Amino acid sequence: QTFVQIHHRYRGGRFVGHSEISSIQAMSILPEVQVTVLDESGLKEHHVFPTGMGMSLMEALKAAGYPIEAVCGGLALCATCRLDWLEGTVSEPTDAELDMLDTLPDSRPSSRLACQIRLESLTDGQATVRLHPNFT
Repeated sequence: QTFVQIHHRYRGGRFVGHSEISSIQAMSILPEVQVTVLDESGLKEHHVFPTGMGMSLMEALKAAGYPIEAVCGGLALCATCRLDWLEGTVSEPTDAELDMLDTLPDSRPSSRLACQIRLESLTDGQATVRLHPNFT
């Protein structure tokens, strides 16, 4: 079991029975998002990340072991966390993100900066992204 699964089953000093789990997950303080990551070779990896901690997609991907440089530390100044957004509903890019993407010669309409996407902004709870070739 993952930390989040264990966290969901334990409340107030007691373990919760299976019949109570669905109602607790619906009001959980740490809901989850599912992110599918495609690398340049087409390999898919599925991840579940907790939300509610203000973590960016860049931070989550780094924690999952992806070699994202994040030179600017998440300030939208370097584009070393760039990826292609393939599926899922997410917040619109900020002006700072669009300005950085505009400086890139190979930017696409699907390009996003992972540092500017908060996990909480995945409004349908799932996403599919393709890592930029510099990551793999």
